[in-house]
Amino acid sequence: MTTVQIIKTQSGEEMVIMSRAEYEALLDAAAEAEEDAADIAIYDARMAELAKHPEDRLSPELSARVLKGERFMTAIRNWRRLTQVEVAKAAGITQGYLSDIESGRRQGATETLEAIAKAMDVPARWLLPNTTP
Repeated sequence: MTTVQIIKTQSGEEMVIMSRAEYEALLDAAAEAEEDAADIAIYDARMAELAKHPEDRLSPELSARVLKGERFMTAIRNWRRLTQVEVAKAAGITQGYLSDIESGRRQGATETLEAIAKAMDVPARWLLPNTTP
C-alpha cells in the first residue's frame, strides 16, 4: 500500500484519501471476502445437512463419475453395477422408459423414481427433484 492521507473535517469526521488503484483494490478484496463468506456459509449448511443424513455421502467412485459428467442416475446405476434392464425390471417399468429418465428426455413420476431408487438401493431423495445430495 502506498501513502494514505487522513484529514479531519470541521465536524470532526475523519476522511481517508488514497489513490484510485488502492481504492479499487480494496473494493476487490471486499468482494472476494464476501464471496468467500458465502462459500463458507454454503459449505456449513451442506455439512449440517450431511450430519442429519450421513447416508447421503456419496462414495468416491460415485462422486468421480458425476464429476466426469455422467448423469446422476446413470452414475448410480453404474456404481451399483446394474444394467438398465435389471433396474427397469425391479422398478416395474420398461428399459426404454428408464433410458428416457436417465437421459433427461422424461422426468418420471415420484412413484417411479421411488421404485427406481429402491431397485438401486439408494435413498429415494437422491432421485427426487430438488433433493439430490
